[in-house]
Amino acid sequence: MTDYYNYIKALHLIFVITWFAGLFYIPRLFIYHIEAQDKPSPEKEILSKQFKLMEKRLWYIITWPSAILATLFAVWLLILAPYWLQQPWMHVKLGFVVLLIAYHIKNHLIFKKFQRDEISYTSNYMRIWNEGATLILFSVVFLVILKSTFNWILGVVGIVVLGLLLMLGIKLYKNIRNKNPEA
Repeated sequence: MTDYYNYIKALHLIFVITWFAGLFYIPRLFIYHIEAQDKPSPEKEILSKQFKLMEKRLWYIITWPSAILATLFAVWLLILAPYWLQQPWMHVKLGFVVLLIAYHIKNHLIFKKFQRDEISYTSNYMRIWNEGATLILFSVVFLVILKSTFNWILGVVGIVVLGLLLMLGIKLYKNIRNKNPEA
């Protein structure tokens, strides 16, 4: 098992990273796509067409394949080392994975709407939505690294503080953009 376990683990981690890269970037493209709707014609149509193409390539060439491969390698790891399923921290981690999959699916639904030119979100909403993957990533990384030494109370407080800091940063950025639209 140890001969190839670490290779599978490395592949799992690589595809988790590329999956998150897609999940970080797709809401950013949504923001640009939304803001392109405020441009005059023909700029609006040109930008919208370009963003739809970029979203489609990111989603189907990077994000979906990465999600599938990360999940397949994770299942393979759990088959090779089923004792991880007996660890309480792993149950929590798998709960965050379920949240990540739900976040991914919601992004897919948003993506499909944008591909049909059904844009009903604001760029500010998407900036907040974009932080969902960040919160999940922080939670999972700290959970996996600290495992059973993780202090649950401090962990929850830390994630709440991180969320508040992210929201504060978004609000600050919005204020800066209102003063300087080119920012």
